[in-house]
Amino acid sequence: MQMFHFSPAFLIRSLVMLWLACCAAVLPAAAADRARIEAFLEVTGFDVALDSIALSASTAPDMLGVDAGSFGSQWTQMSEDVFDTDKMRGLALDILENTLDDAALDHAASFYASDLGKRLVRAENSSHLIEDDEVKQLAGNRIISDLVKAGSKRVAMYQRMGSAIDAAGTGVKALQQIQFRFLMAAAAAGVIDLELDADELRALMKEQEGELRLSLQASSLAASAYTYQEFSDAEVQAYVEALEEEPMQRVYELLNAVQYEITANRFEELAHRMAELTPGQDI
Repeated sequence: MQMFHFSPAFLIRSLVMLWLACCAAVLPAAAADRARIEAFLEVTGFDVALDSIALSASTAPDMLGVDAGSFGSQWTQMSEDVFDTDKMRGLALDILENTLDDAALDHAASFYASDLGKRLVRAENSSHLIEDDEVKQLAGNRIISDLVKAGSKRVAMYQRMGSAIDAAGTGVKALQQIQFRFLMAAAAAGVIDLELDADELRALMKEQEGELRLSLQASSLAASAYTYQEFSDAEVQAYVEALEEEPMQRVYELLNAVQYEITANRFEELAHRMAELTPGQDI
């Protein structure tokens, strides 16, 4: 049994990695049908964002203090099954069928179907699927540094973009909840032996909330700088203004909630399945 020791920097680092790799909604009167939602996921690029959740599986062993390499090919096979993209898209469709209203869907789809929207989706899809986030972060930070030296308004635009995408401010708490659920599930499955009980773990996460928020904001700026580097100031400004519109805010609030819930759901399943792994095979 693995004894798991927490440190403040460890939890924050793990959550930033999880965020880089990826709210209760009131049931609307007129929910969109499944076929339209599938088309919506494609035109907005949310299908690729969902697929990229699978990349976050690589952070799971680090969060538990476990060496995935000791499990050989078992780990790869199991994580691919748990984070199967068809399963995750199916979960998203099940939720959105009952929560995404036609008006919000049409508004967002219309923007992302425009010439600018299509280019944004292509850039975002490419960024989502970069497996080495450290490379993206380093490149993005260099861009931010150059923008600051030049006195560019782009940094402020990216800050507004981050605020618009998470207008409800739920991102930090949602990520902490994902990790909390994962650790509790891993402990229940006997994968790790936690030295903290649930209340103590929540208290530790609460202490780290401010530092985590700052880390995520910095990571968000770097990711945006990297992703949108080929766009003009006017195009980035137009995107920010589109994201700040009320219908788009509703869409992102819901899509964020869906992505967080699917991530938590898959990590809980991963924790239970890790109990089946046998160290030392296929090495």
